[in-house]
Amino acid sequence: MTTTAPPRAVRTAGLAGWSGRTIAGVVLLLFTLFFLIPILWLLLAAGKSARALLVQNPFSPGTWQDLAANWNQLFGFQGGAVGGWVGNSALYALGALVITLIAGIPAGYALALTEFRLRRPLLILTLVVMLIPNTALVLPIFLELNTVGLIGSPLSVILPMSFFPFGVYLAYIYFSTSIPRDLLAAARIDGCSEIQVFARIALPLAAPVVALVAFFSFVQNWNNFFLPFVMLPSSDGYPIQVGLTTLLSSTPAFNPSSAGSDSVQLPTLALATIVSVLPVLLVFLFSQRFLVSGLTAGGTKE
Repeated sequence: MTTTAPPRAVRTAGLAGWSGRTIAGVVLLLFTLFFLIPILWLLLAAGKSARALLVQNPFSPGTWQDLAANWNQLFGFQGGAVGGWVGNSALYALGALVITLIAGIPAGYALALTEFRLRRPLLILTLVVMLIPNTALVLPIFLELNTVGLIGSPLSVILPMSFFPFGVYLAYIYFSTSIPRDLLAAARIDGCSEIQVFARIALPLAAPVVALVAFFSFVQNWNNFFLPFVMLPSSDGYPIQVGLTTLLSSTPAFNPSSAGSDSVQLPTLALATIVSVLPVLLVFLFSQRFLVSGLTAGGTKE
């Protein structure tokens, strides 16, 4: 004998499900608009003149002429300082990235697949350091680098940035779960040293996690503000993130005393913000396939 639910109960359940999906959709739409509207305004503001930004509709498109004028004003600021800041950011981010990969990937491999004294305490220390905010380490790092006379040099930024325990942990997780140990054991039986096993077997298989560590390291290094702000006393060595504060202080809308020949307008400041995030966006767009592979790798255990 079979029974069926009353039609009224079916309609009530369907209405409740429809209402829940509607509420969830409305909430997601509101959050989407909350984040997208400022980005859209920023993109449109970069192509307007200072007057058009104030009197026109906030979401009206600008012109190529105004965009070119803002570009020229931006890269002509203080004799081309912005171009130097972008170059400094690239130097610091890529220099730290190279050191991170050279040190972090082998460290993750050693913690995952080799046995040595203090291996477990080092792994625990790596996890603990990951929980410490980077800003909390800036003062002791400053005192240490000041002792050896590196304050103001590129190394005062590159060396601390290259300390990336999260990358070590990502490599540890990948090597622990995604590299067949039998393959490594076979290479050792064939006479390979531990360095050869890592370089010839493990490292080629670890391309996804290398790309993942490189991406996270580059993004963190490029967006780092507080460390170079403390370590670099001269604006000639600023990265673009610190240089934005100089542009901000030279904008009359935020600092009325800055009105003069070397001041910048709001559209130029908006364009500078776009320039500062554009490299990270390009790296993300061109490395999505490797990032997905790195994020999913290690999800299953051999």
